Amino acid sequence: QVQLVESGGGSVQAGGSLRLSCEASGMFFRNACMGWFRQAQGKEREGLATITVPGGRTYVPDSVKDRFTIFRDNAKNTVDLQMLSLKPEDTAIYYCALDYGTANCATLRMSDRAYWGQGTQVTVSS
Repeated sequence: QVQLVESGGGSVQAGGSLRLSCEASGMFFRNACMGWFRQAQGKEREGLATITVPGGRTYVPDSVKDRFTIFRDNAKNTVDLQMLSLKPEDTAIYYCALDYGTANCATLRMSDRAYWGQGTQVTVSS
């Protein structure tokens, strides 16, 4: 059973930065897609960044590409999300996810079979 554990969330002032980390354990796949998503209160879940495993190809939407970067350490089975110049509207619960294959990476969507972490809160104050 795959387990994903996020860390690195917290409170920060606008303009600050945070680095979220997701550690994966359990079953592994020859090809997978890992990514970061967020859900703000009253809003739908939003895809922030995905990365193919083990290829390392990344997908980041235009809305955050100038501020968010996704990294993967294959040896440590971790996926990090570096967030810069944070804004109050970045306040949300941030989730790590892992999906079979890489087909969903480009669309920043996970299938119904995807595994999800428990989430970590990010709060940005003005």
